[in-house]
Amino acid sequence: MTSCNSRDQSLAPAQDKGQHHQPPFPAGASEAEIRPYYRAASTCIYHDDFVTTTCIEKNSIDLIVTSPPYNLDTKYHSYNDGLSYERYLAFTRQWLARCLKLSKDDGRFCLNIPLDKNKGGQQSICADLTTLAKQVGWQYQSTIIWNEQNISRRTAWGSWLRASAPYVIAPVEVILVLYKKRWKKTSGSGESDIAREEFIAWTNGVWTFGGESGKRVGHPAPYPVELPRRCIKLFTFVGDTVLDPFLGSGSTLIACLETHRKGIGVEIDRGYCEIARQRLLTGGRNAERSHRSSP
Repeated sequence: MTSCNSRDQSLAPAQDKGQHHQPPFPAGASEAEIRPYYRAASTCIYHDDFVTTTCIEKNSIDLIVTSPPYNLDTKYHSYNDGLSYERYLAFTRQWLARCLKLSKDDGRFCLNIPLDKNKGGQQSICADLTTLAKQVGWQYQSTIIWNEQNISRRTAWGSWLRASAPYVIAPVEVILVLYKKRWKKTSGSGESDIAREEFIAWTNGVWTFGGESGKRVGHPAPYPVELPRRCIKLFTFVGDTVLDPFLGSGSTLIACLETHRKGIGVEIDRGYCEIARQRLLTGGRNAERSHRSSP
C-alpha cells in the first residue's frame, strides 16, 4: 500500500515496529528499508532520496504536486543547487521519469517552476523542463501562471536605462499541468469538494496570491499552502493520494490534511523532514480534528 492509512497519532517520528495498522509499504519491501520518518492519520513523511527510494508503489499516485530545486544556488542543507545546467537537466530527467512510474494511468502532475532564470546565465527553465517531461512520457495539458507579486525583490536590471543589455524578467512562476496517459479521471471516489466560485476562478490560468516566508518556516525556498491546496481541489477527488517528491517544509501535506486527501512526502534532508513534521503537528492539527468529527 502507498496510502498512509494508519491512525497512529504519535507526536514523534515513527521509531518502533510495533504498529497496529498496516504500514504504507510496497509489496516486497521491508519495514526496516522504508520506515516513515513520520506517520499520522493519512500523511507520511519519508526521509529518503526520491530518485532511489522504494517507499512508493508504482502506478499508485493520483496527483503529484511539487516545486523542485531551481538550480539558483539556493543554500539547501543536503543538496547542491549550483549544478551545471547540463547536470541539472540530467537530474531533472531522472526524477521526472520516476514520477511517471509512480503515477496512475489517469494521474496528474502539477509542477511549480520558474518561467526562466538569469542567475548563472539566461536559461528557459519552463520550456526546457516541459520538453524533458514530454520526452520521458508525460502528456502536456496546460500552464498556470502564478503571479507571486514579488516584483519588489528584483535587483538585476542589466544595462540600466540603456539599450545595450537590459534584462527583461517576468515576476511570475508557472505551474505545468501534465498527465500520464489520459486526462479524464476515472479512478478514485468521484467526490469533488471544490466550490463553484473556486472552480470558476481557478480554471482561469492566472493565479494571484503571495508566496511563503522562508524565514517564517525555516526553509530557504518554501511555497505557500495555497498553491497545493488549489491544485488538489481542482485536480483530485476526496480520498485520493497526493505525492510531493521534494517535500521541503511540508506545505503539500498540510494542504492534504485540509482537503481530506492522503499525502506522501519524500525529503532528502532530515532537518527539513522535522520542519515538515512540526508544521503538520501545529498547522494541521485542527484539520485532523475536523476530519475525525466529519460525518
